[in-house]
Amino acid sequence: MRSSKTLQPSVAPMNIQPSYTLASPPETSRLLRAWASLSRGTFSIAIFLIDVALIVAMSGITGIVYYRIAYGDIDEISRCVQVGLLAASIFTISNVFRGEYRMPNFFAFKPHARRTIQLWNVTLICLLMLGFMAQVSVDYSRGWIVLFYFVTLAALVVSRFVIVRVTALARAAGLVSAQRICLIGTGAHIGAFVQHYEPWTLGLAIVGCRFLTPVPATASVETRRAALDRDLAEAAASVRSLEPDAIYLLLPWSATEIIDRCAETFLALPVEIHLGPEQILHKFDEVELAKVGPLASLQLTRLPLSRAEVVQKRLFDLVFASLALIALTPLFVIVAILIKLDSPGPIFFVQRRYGFNQQPFRIIKFRTMRALEDGAVVPQTTRDDPRLTRIGRWLRRWNIDEIPQLFNVLAGDMSLVGPRPHALSHDHDYERRISLYARRHNVKPGITGWAQINGYRGEIDSDEKIRKRVEYDLFYVDNWSLWLDLKIIARTLLSPEAYRNAY
Repeated sequence: MRSSKTLQPSVAPMNIQPSYTLASPPETSRLLRAWASLSRGTFSIAIFLIDVALIVAMSGITGIVYYRIAYGDIDEISRCVQVGLLAASIFTISNVFRGEYRMPNFFAFKPHARRTIQLWNVTLICLLMLGFMAQVSVDYSRGWIVLFYFVTLAALVVSRFVIVRVTALARAAGLVSAQRICLIGTGAHIGAFVQHYEPWTLGLAIVGCRFLTPVPATASVETRRAALDRDLAEAAASVRSLEPDAIYLLLPWSATEIIDRCAETFLALPVEIHLGPEQILHKFDEVELAKVGPLASLQLTRLPLSRAEVVQKRLFDLVFASLALIALTPLFVIVAILIKLDSPGPIFFVQRRYGFNQQPFRIIKFRTMRALEDGAVVPQTTRDDPRLTRIGRWLRRWNIDEIPQLFNVLAGDMSLVGPRPHALSHDHDYERRISLYARRHNVKPGITGWAQINGYRGEIDSDEKIRKRVEYDLFYVDNWSLWLDLKIIARTLLSPEAYRNAY
């Protein structure tokens, strides 16, 4: 298997470059091309049938084990298998509509396993809802349902791992590929495409490429057109003999005349024609084609959270913030008394911060200092800061001063988890110094966050510190999930990292 990224231009019309070719040259024979096409066509069907067989088998096996141990008989096995058939139908049909059985999805284990776990959870919820509506849920043992859920989930994850490994080995041997492609374009664009995307990792077998002849900008229109016509004629002949599945035109999108001529030439061939990504798209990970009626556009980014995710996160915040406030009421009273006894001044400290979409709000904290700055200049808190009160130093050390922000969560200004908000004067300064800093405000700020549990908190006295904090915050923005929120909350309470630099 070849995966070198070195680009060597060739004088041949359509050279099968060794540095691009991901399978041995004999793969270009008709027999192997037919096998590759057949393998792609049967792959999805095979995985579909494996899932059905696995889920139904697990329903029967768990039924036999559970009812034999719990009741000493297996009279209910047929009913367990019926549930297995229903679960298999929900799971596999959902996978079909989501396109999960396409071969490229099996080139990486973690993302596919994550989606499998999510869909199996949805399958269980659907089963419970159907059982409730049909009034038959009481006929099934809850113990067996739990056993069936966990055993089948484990079996699905293991099967996905095995399939991914087998697919990787078959791809390395040249037995399977998601698509056989030819690359057409300038040397710079072909090089950038190969280097950035490493097509072999996506199951794309590059069977050939064509470097368009560079023509000086000072050349006449006739000279440029003649060179292009010659290149395309030679490329079309070679593509016809190679019989790839698709052609990727790797050209600047501004070169509309060349793209039009390429499209006209290759429309006469039985291949897919793809306009390769412009280099600016390398900066975006979730680019996709969006269509609204006849209007097609490239969507460079999506909303940080979908509407459904916003609702999930808000419900999560409301439930947990309410429970936390109820549980921590005695601590509230004790801390308030200690603050009043320790130093003169209010119990709470209120300061303006930026929230979602850079909308200002007033954050609430237990007062830990003698000063109450909220102006154009707010000095950062430093270790052994003389402004700290005696009780304030202890409150900060154990993050107790943050507890009143639960009221900000209930009011909707903050979330339990998110990028920590800074004072307005600090925000303005960091936004000038750090690229993409403002993206932190694409979600609500949080009481705790991914940066904080990884030790990035406390005084910011260098660009590197704020850069690392922003890096972790943006990771959270781009990878949010309820599970990640739970993980951050747990580590905030239990991990020593969450208390590092707390002063």
